[in-house]
Amino acid sequence: MKMYGNWRSAAAFRVRIAMNLKGIAYEEIFLDLDAGDQFKPDFLAINPQGAVPALFDGDGPPLTQSLAILDYLEETQAGVKLLPTEPRARARARSLAQVVACDTHPLYVPRVRTFLMENYSLPRERMLEFLRNAFTSGLKVLETRLSTEEGTGRFCQGDAVSHADLCLVSLWVGTGIFGIETDPYPTVRRIAETVLALDAVVRAHPLRQPGAPKT
Repeated sequence: MKMYGNWRSAAAFRVRIAMNLKGIAYEEIFLDLDAGDQFKPDFLAINPQGAVPALFDGDGPPLTQSLAILDYLEETQAGVKLLPTEPRARARARSLAQVVACDTHPLYVPRVRTFLMENYSLPRERMLEFLRNAFTSGLKVLETRLSTEEGTGRFCQGDAVSHADLCLVSLWVGTGIFGIETDPYPTVRRIAETVLALDAVVRAHPLRQPGAPKT
């Protein structure tokens, strides 16, 4: 498989984790998002949205959108299962994943931040307030659900890694990048730290990818 991604892309991070957990061999081609590689004609022909990841599996057309790619990998690839088989547990894992991937992450991506500053003359600090509100809103929902709902175990859904954990950890890593206060979310922290200790996640971590800043 071949994937277009970027070291800091939370969506590409999720897909890297899934492929590592399933033992899938892949090549990742890193786009320089700061230089605008995602808006060049060659890549727009792959994904008109100008966003990563974009995954090629064989000769077929590219797959885009991280949750759709995760579902595709789950349905077509062997290895560890990343969604429960029981329908309600499966639905809950997907619901938790969507809190991050559908309702939280889209609010703080670079194109939104840039639009707010360039089109509404929003000062950088006000933009960062908007960004922090997106993070904290998502974290509050996750903490409330994970700390009160039946189904939470070692991971978001029981004691096995699922798509929900891949999404949760992609959000959690961003809290460090953007300086988000995390003390109010102990259940999210516990699960995130458990996920981050997995070898497949260590290898997929944004800071271990080409182009990432040296720490």
